[in-house]
Amino acid sequence: MRILLAQNSHYYPAHGGGDRSNRLLVEALAARGHHCRVVARLTSFGTAEHESYLRQLAARAVVPIATEGGVVVFRHAGVQAHVVTHHPSLRAYFSSQVAAFQPNAILASTDDPTQLLLKIALRAEPPTVYLARATLALPFGPDCAFPRATRTDLLRQADAVVGVSQYVADYIREYSGIPAVHVPISLLDPPPYPDLGRFDNDFVTLVNPCAVKGISIFLALADRFPEVRFAGVPTWGTNQADRAALASRPNVTVLDPADNVDDILRRTRVLLVPSLWAEARSRMVVEAMLRGVPVIASNVGGIAEAKLGVDYLLPVRRIEHYQVRFDEQMVPVADVPPQDLGPWEAALRRLLEDRSHYDVLARASRATALAYAEHLSVEPFEALLEQVSGKPHAAHAAVAVGEPSALDRLSPERRKLLALRLRKISGIAPGKLRLFCFPHAGGGFTAFHGWTSRLPESVAVLPMRAGRRVSTMAELVAALYDAVAPHLGEPFVFFGHSMGAAVAFELARLLRRQRQPLPRMLIASGARAPQFRRGHVPPPEPSDAEFVAALRRLEGTPDEVLDDPELRRMVLPALREDAAIYRNYVYHDEPPLDCPIRAYGGAADPNVTREHLEAWALQTAGTFRVQVFPGGHFYLQTYRNEFLSVLAQDLAE
Repeated sequence: MRILLAQNSHYYPAHGGGDRSNRLLVEALAARGHHCRVVARLTSFGTAEHESYLRQLAARAVVPIATEGGVVVFRHAGVQAHVVTHHPSLRAYFSSQVAAFQPNAILASTDDPTQLLLKIALRAEPPTVYLARATLALPFGPDCAFPRATRTDLLRQADAVVGVSQYVADYIREYSGIPAVHVPISLLDPPPYPDLGRFDNDFVTLVNPCAVKGISIFLALADRFPEVRFAGVPTWGTNQADRAALASRPNVTVLDPADNVDDILRRTRVLLVPSLWAEARSRMVVEAMLRGVPVIASNVGGIAEAKLGVDYLLPVRRIEHYQVRFDEQMVPVADVPPQDLGPWEAALRRLLEDRSHYDVLARASRATALAYAEHLSVEPFEALLEQVSGKPHAAHAAVAVGEPSALDRLSPERRKLLALRLRKISGIAPGKLRLFCFPHAGGGFTAFHGWTSRLPESVAVLPMRAGRRVSTMAELVAALYDAVAPHLGEPFVFFGHSMGAAVAFELARLLRRQRQPLPRMLIASGARAPQFRRGHVPPPEPSDAEFVAALRRLEGTPDEVLDDPELRRMVLPALREDAAIYRNYVYHDEPPLDCPIRAYGGAADPNVTREHLEAWALQTAGTFRVQVFPGGHFYLQTYRNEFLSVLAQDLAE
């Protein structure tokens, strides 16, 4: 997919939680093979700011691609960033990038609270996904600073709204009626995460000391513990009054923000997160816990989700009113209520005086956060994005001229995806083995993520996305034939999993009928031999409950997708369309293929037995072998290393 992030804020370097989370999200998508671009801005515009920004990039060994026209363009972690420094119009430049990049999806977020870029995104053809990272910046409900019905109506036009926490998703549903969902969009840097929590570290630290982040509690604690060293790390919310208050305390040190959070946390003894607003989640809580640094945090908003059940969550009196003005940091001016410092003083004193308690909490924090990080993935968001990107944001009339080909009958979005595949194929060096991969029902490019790095360099992995706007196996295979036929002059192999195995098999037979080269090998994974579909009478379409039960049994769809009603509503239609194609597929006899076949399967697959795999032997006049792996229907995910090792050996034959 081609994904465009509208970032009306800093992108790189950035130290705010929302900005950093947006960057890590698109970097994770880029790492999974998507083409990602960002349009971002500096806090203030001008030629001096432009030159300063170039110096910041140079200090980080980032070499710009272009610096003309008041925009700095560079690549970082697989993402192309366009940072507006003194271009006459951010809106006009973003519009030009929508037209030039032609994304399959646009991401907008609460980091654009005035909806400057959201309005442009919603007028464009691609679907728009809105990332809600702060309830303060939403235009409705009790947490927001400035309610606006018109801006709420604009949000309703987004194709999906995703909350950074369950708290945010529930808030959006309750106060606007917008069917928001929660999937992980606050990702982390790749491991390892050093163990930095030490009882003798330097500081009790607050990141982004400002009114909404609880600077009043932080300063009061610094006054109560004059012998203890405190540190404030100013970022997006810290204004001049906050800096003056920090400087007035002899036991408070001001630390510069750091690109690498380890530089802050290795000096931190305890992290304070005394937020007084409805914090959406707080990525800093998880970052500190991962590194074994104890965290004392407010029990507000989504912070409880970030704390993962580990002490301490303490009460505060939340901000309930904002003045109709901004400070110099463009943060709404809050009326901060007085606070009860007692629970905060007691918790901090115990951690500062009881080393054994400190060590227990540090170990528990790290172990819990590491377990969380191990299972944290962009895949649920990616699945949502793939489903949304398959649906046009606005209807466009199509005019047919003459008899349409199977490729013509695909949706414009599907033709774009196939075109992306073809451009990738065309760029592969001659002589490389093309491994055309066909996914399971409802699967996409992500099913084959990570294969390239584990297979020989002589192999190019080419996922082929199934067209969901066709209604029969014959139409689907014909569309894929139109896509791959011009590229069969180089050696190639077909790999198909589950439904994809039947697609690969029928595509190979179509190649033979059209007198085209056959694949060097056909690898059928997790699928019964096609002759079991001889004379097949399709069963009735299953109910939603039956369909979900079948998906759970196969263990290939994330539980967070199946357990969330709104996410199910978005994902199930596409899964059903693919499943209907396969459910109605009927095998017809033809001679065996003149290419080797390998049949892979999982020993615990509830639907495909070894007998089903061995029956593939009847479909080849060449060599044949069965390989059974541990695991179930999606063994290739749960036993990926073993699977890719065998695949590499077979491809080398």
